[in-house]
Amino acid sequence: MGNPIAVLEVGTSEVRVVVAEPREDGLLMITGVGRYPSSGVRKSELVDFENAKICVKKALLEAEENAQVAIQEIFMVFSGDHIKQIINRGSVNVLSMDQVITADEREEVVETARAVSLPHDHEILHSITRKYYIGDETRGVLNPDGMEASRLSLEMLILYCQSNRLRNLYRLAEEAALEVTEVAFAGLCCGLSVLTPQQKEVGAILIDLGAGTSDYVVYSDNEISLAGSLGVGGDHVTNDLAMGLNLSTTQSERLKVKYGAAMVDLSSRGRRIPIPPETGFRAQEVLSRDVNTIIHARMEEVFELIKAQVDKEVKKKNFGAGVILTGGGAKMTRVQDLATRVFQLPCHIGYPREISGLALPSESPEFASTVGMLKYGVRYGNMADRGPRLGNLLRKMFGKP
Repeated sequence: MGNPIAVLEVGTSEVRVVVAEPREDGLLMITGVGRYPSSGVRKSELVDFENAKICVKKALLEAEENAQVAIQEIFMVFSGDHIKQIINRGSVNVLSMDQVITADEREEVVETARAVSLPHDHEILHSITRKYYIGDETRGVLNPDGMEASRLSLEMLILYCQSNRLRNLYRLAEEAALEVTEVAFAGLCCGLSVLTPQQKEVGAILIDLGAGTSDYVVYSDNEISLAGSLGVGGDHVTNDLAMGLNLSTTQSERLKVKYGAAMVDLSSRGRRIPIPPETGFRAQEVLSRDVNTIIHARMEEVFELIKAQVDKEVKKKNFGAGVILTGGGAKMTRVQDLATRVFQLPCHIGYPREISGLALPSESPEFASTVGMLKYGVRYGNMADRGPRLGNLLRKMFGKP
């Protein structure tokens, strides 16, 4: 087996460190998992640096003890509603006498397509090549090398983020004596973890339902058509229950996990659910109908917001693989039924693929982003010339199969 690879994810509900070793058969062997409840993180953003640092160190220590390794380098998963996308097109003239496109023109057009004007204090997180265009052709090609043309164009998907949030995440890792090797958007990592090449080819809408954010990546026409993040997640459902039913946050979270559903079940809507007392909050009973009506409203909002983005931004709506849900919210009762109704597409839960070892990551949709980053780490480590993050590695892994 190869050298161990470690991934850090600082989530809203949990800080997670996962260690794996690549096997000769191509699978990942999970050798260590460290988990610790998050503190100082809200909507995937650091709000208390010192508390978050303690959580990272606790999760790191547990992962090191499980895997029997000392972790010094880390790959990090990144999310937040500040992550946005631009689709930019750049063009260059082919100046050689024979007008045959070479790697030089391809590299030049990549830089041209990547040269975008971003808002103040923002930077590029990912640059993913989509399609090259030869001359005046409207049909794209995957590799233009060796073709003749007077002009070469490239369409590129660029994900960008707020610089300070990214820098603070780097600082958090450095304070835990970790060197950050790479960072990747959680939604892209989920796609890498759970989607097959065939699903990407026929089209899919992948939604990662986290505690603080809901990330999404849309594959259509054999490429990534849309990617982004909403600042709405499972914690908002918990807060809605607390406000609507006069409960504490702890009572609401327990209620959501044990009895919550994304659709109202007419057969049990009159059922009364006992709520034990808690300091400052009395014991009471709530109706199942009221609980699930509140949950339904928030989860429907999340799906409707993503659907509105898909309807607005995606030209060719080919989604043969339907909707795939990951994240902790994917385990909610009847959330698949709600997604099916909103998107009018079949829906199922996505689980990490092609891993072995510790069972937890393979059985839990909330580990999709971490496992995807592990897979990225393996490919990254195998590259002889890593170069910038915008190269073929991202296109092949996160984009086309």
